[in-house]
Amino acid sequence: MEIDLSPLTIIDAHHHVWNLDENRQPWLQDEPMIPFRYGDYSAIRRNYLPDDFRRDSAAFNLVGSVYVEAEWASDDPIAETRWIHQIAAQHGLPNAVVAQAWLDRPDVAEVLAGQAAFALVRSVRHKPASAPSPDKASRGMPGSMDDPQWRAGYALLQEHGLHFDLQTPWWHLNAAADLARDFPQTTIIINHTGLPSDRSEQGLAGWRQALALVADQPNVCLKISGIGVPGHQWNAQLNGAIVREAIAIFGVDRAMFASNFPVDSLVATYDDIFNGFDAFTRSMSASDRRKLFHDNALQTYRLELAATTDQPSA
Repeated sequence: MEIDLSPLTIIDAHHHVWNLDENRQPWLQDEPMIPFRYGDYSAIRRNYLPDDFRRDSAAFNLVGSVYVEAEWASDDPIAETRWIHQIAAQHGLPNAVVAQAWLDRPDVAEVLAGQAAFALVRSVRHKPASAPSPDKASRGMPGSMDDPQWRAGYALLQEHGLHFDLQTPWWHLNAAADLARDFPQTTIIINHTGLPSDRSEQGLAGWRQALALVADQPNVCLKISGIGVPGHQWNAQLNGAIVREAIAIFGVDRAMFASNFPVDSLVATYDDIFNGFDAFTRSMSASDRRKLFHDNALQTYRLELAATTDQPSA
């Protein structure tokens, strides 16, 4: 029997919090601002803390969340992890952490060992070098997923039991497919739906093909998030097909929903995003919806939640 409960029970698989009064995050503090896929991001260059996140998500039964590194100054990546554990102890979220680790740095072994020692760390993220457009993409760039030094750092993830959160444009997912094949014991979690920013017919065809290629590797899963379009409010016309096609390509067992807040507040409210996910999946079974809204994030990031949250109805 289909069960429809309100509010919707969710685990947010990708969000950030930050305190710019206390911590060093160059992209949020320095001038000039960096080029950004959503354009002007001055609106999020302010403190965003758990109380703000809970207020934004108040319409939903948020039972857990995953914090993703927010590009702290890279000279001390452990500091961010230490800070977010203090936040978790004080506020009860996040329940898992994706930490910063630059895989091609000389100190990567030390950094990974340090990050893995924290109780909530499940994964790391380092955005590999990428090209600005498909026509400029090439394999073997320094700092890319093909770079031998980068791969040597990546190879260390397995010994710590760490996943890898990958944020890269879809035109580099062929390299991600090779990476997943070559390191089958390490789970790759693709961030932000593979960044389908180009909504032209040609752009979407390339995105679908790239997503299908990497989805062939069983150790890859997908976070459906970050699909805003600059200059447009997040809406069903823009994003419904993207969400449905992403689920169709990866299947309900390897996809999960996330807000990317507060970054995606530049193009949407929290309600816009999760009400959209809700509407786009209404034809699915309750068990499949639970996987997308809750279970897959719970299992992938090994969240430890109260027993009462383990069997939500989405």
